[in-house]
Amino acid sequence: MTTPATPGATWQPDRPWRGIMVATALPLRADLSVDHDAYAEHVRGLVADGCDGVVPNGSLGEYQTLTDEERARVVRTAVEAAGDGARVMPGVGAYGSAEARRWAEHAAEEGCGSVLLLPPNAFRADAAAVRAHYAEVARAGVPVVGYNNPFDTKVDLTPDLLARLHGDGSIVAVKEFSGDVRRAYEIAELAPDLDLLIGADDVLLELAVAGAVGWIAGYPNAFPAACAELYRAAVDGDLTRALPLYRSLHPLLRWDSRTEFVQAIKLSMDIAGRRGGPTRPPRAPLTGAAEAAVRSATEKALAEGHR
Repeated sequence: MTTPATPGATWQPDRPWRGIMVATALPLRADLSVDHDAYAEHVRGLVADGCDGVVPNGSLGEYQTLTDEERARVVRTAVEAAGDGARVMPGVGAYGSAEARRWAEHAAEEGCGSVLLLPPNAFRADAAAVRAHYAEVARAGVPVVGYNNPFDTKVDLTPDLLARLHGDGSIVAVKEFSGDVRRAYEIAELAPDLDLLIGADDVLLELAVAGAVGWIAGYPNAFPAACAELYRAAVDGDLTRALPLYRSLHPLLRWDSRTEFVQAIKLSMDIAGRRGGPTRPPRAPLTGAAEAAVRSATEKALAEGHR
């Protein structure tokens, strides 16, 4: 079954937040230092395997545990490895708006094409505080993608609030992680020019059908080629190709929406032969049933030929 393709759902130099932007995991050594060489190799591999760009210093990249020096070097490494700064969308989340703006300015200095910004999350910010926060960071002059993650931030970027942020000129797109696929249609009604990006791997197909033009993705870290094929089939409206892939990969994709997503994706990377490594505390390694479930689903995906 084929439905109409989602227009503009591929990477474009003038809209570099579109397409598959992988929220990169950060390879760590046994002593928990950052392995920048392995990270550069990982970024190069993702682009070679059909992903459009990378999102360093997001939650999956454990940015909260990085020093300023590490965080800055991760962005520089990503830009060099991607071969085009426009293909890099650093996370610029911070407790203070001024600090988030500084990270956005750093991204601009490194030639990045866009940045990913959480709402204020040191407290339950109201709409006025959210709008002021995004307006401040937008002054850095680099396109801002809003990140709606009401579970972790306790701040919900509702369709109405997103429309106001877009109307303010503060955001060009939103990474939608609420899991409520119904929001896609309300966002399109209230802010038709705001780009909707898939924010959770396990609603990829639903949001692609609803008109998403990009995917800020987790599991391509472990299975880039298979996930790239799935995304392109989904946005092309080719359900004959997309549905079997989605069903096959979904036991892994759903881990992207769980608390242990960093450990799960890194474990899958290690099993698939892509350097993931340990996580920094307070994240602890998976054990017991969770580890067994991720290991089993990863080995099954590899046996089915996914790469």
